[in-house]
Amino acid sequence: MKKTLSILLATSVSFFGLHAGESLPDPDGKPADMKKPVQVFILLGQSNMLGFGKIKGGDGSLEHATSEKKLYPYLVDDSGSWTERKDVRFVRVMQARGNMKVFNNEFMTIKGNIGPEIGIGHHVGNLIDAPVMILKSCIGNRSLGWDLLPPGSSGYKHDGKQIPGYKETFKSKKDKTIVPFIKGGDCMQWYAGKQYDDDIGNAKKVLSELDKYYPGAKSYEVAGFLWWQGDKDMRNPAHYSKYEENLGSLLAALRKDFKAPKAKMVVASLGQTKKGSSKGDGVILEAMTSFSKKNNDVEFVYTHPLSKGGSSSGHYNKHAETYMNVGEAMGEAMVKLLK
Repeated sequence: MKKTLSILLATSVSFFGLHAGESLPDPDGKPADMKKPVQVFILLGQSNMLGFGKIKGGDGSLEHATSEKKLYPYLVDDSGSWTERKDVRFVRVMQARGNMKVFNNEFMTIKGNIGPEIGIGHHVGNLIDAPVMILKSCIGNRSLGWDLLPPGSSGYKHDGKQIPGYKETFKSKKDKTIVPFIKGGDCMQWYAGKQYDDDIGNAKKVLSELDKYYPGAKSYEVAGFLWWQGDKDMRNPAHYSKYEENLGSLLAALRKDFKAPKAKMVVASLGQTKKGSSKGDGVILEAMTSFSKKNNDVEFVYTHPLSKGGSSSGHYNKHAETYMNVGEAMGEAMVKLLK
């Protein structure tokens, strides 16, 4: 697959501004200009990003939010049906039993449980005058300090214990000896960074078969990464103490893997975490805040005011408004970076 490397802002973006509190416009139903490269936004993380927002039911469902509360009007057309964007493709894949499983491959609409991809997709779709792909590749219960550890991360000591670096693993649970992972041995052996390799490998597979996932597309550019994660790391001091450093390694690895040195990044905190928390989740929030302040290409979204209750470990009680609110905020943050 030919990959176009032209600069995003010079070739593919037309701008329009939204004022605070203004609703996103309804989709116009028109396809994108397929002469332009697909602008790809890769969504990564764990169950936060995976999405558990319920569609049907009473209060807390997306149907209730749109019909009773009149929220997110751009999601519903005049007949009461879910709208569909003809310029934004949503693809969701996940590693399952050693293989990539495809859950979504359609133009963006409401289908199944929702995550933040809906708000993200509408924001960037309204900004960009080119085809857009929202590509989500993640699975639940994964940590940045272990499962998603980026390539190049070195091992280190914490509280007197040696913590594995990328592609290192424990020889056994009993002796906790660190040894390099050697492919070809026990195929089920886990290692630091295994989920990174799976998720990024799956995203690359989608992009290598671009026409299968965005019909008519000829080329693409990876324009940005969106990261909503932290639930597993907050329970492990060795992992949350390294969170900011690992975020830096993550962005560098992603840019290298996708040959996208100018790609932007949005990171979002856990919904239950309030500023000032002294626990692991608070350390992660501060790491995200610090990371964004030190990098002009990174924006941080504080999600506590956007959450409708519950916690990341309980999937925010599957409250659709939480996932919509966070998605809109992450999308708006990405638009700010692209502008």
